[in-house]
Amino acid sequence: MLEDRCQKIEFLVSDVDGVLTDGRLIFDNQGIESKRFHVHDGTGIKLWQRAGGKFGILTSRSSHIVEVRAGELGINHIRQGIEQKLPALREMMAELGLEAEQVGYIGDDLPDLPVVQFAGLGVAVADACPELRRAAEFVTQLPGGHGAVRETIEMILKAQHRWDHLIQSFSG
Repeated sequence: MLEDRCQKIEFLVSDVDGVLTDGRLIFDNQGIESKRFHVHDGTGIKLWQRAGGKFGILTSRSSHIVEVRAGELGINHIRQGIEQKLPALREMMAELGLEAEQVGYIGDDLPDLPVVQFAGLGVAVADACPELRRAAEFVTQLPGGHGAVRETIEMILKAQHRWDHLIQSFSG
């Protein structure tokens, strides 16, 4: 059951392109890359951390802007330029002393498939490839780069009965 899987999650890991961004790669005439991140996802990550969760990034590409965004959000668990994501995730888990059932992973495309199948909670964004959506325990309503990470975090925190407490901290 989805709620049971959510209750065990302590470490949430996300791909970048197509999950934290809309998947578009933008280069200027000098070859400088830029990405668009949604503020709701950033707020969701901060809420997850405030609730005691750990957040990580695992991406096939390498980009300086990912380091910048991770720094803004206080994300310390980052792996970039990773072709085989599952061994990298296992390494991250070993560093944190976690089992698969304690890990959630959010992806959008075929390189994410082994990780989504392995994690205790495999999540596909709404516009993920069909194979990933079929393999995931949860498919977001929102597409990548448009709040899908926040949607996932809210779902997990609500299942863990931690959402209402977080909301109360904002209402004074």
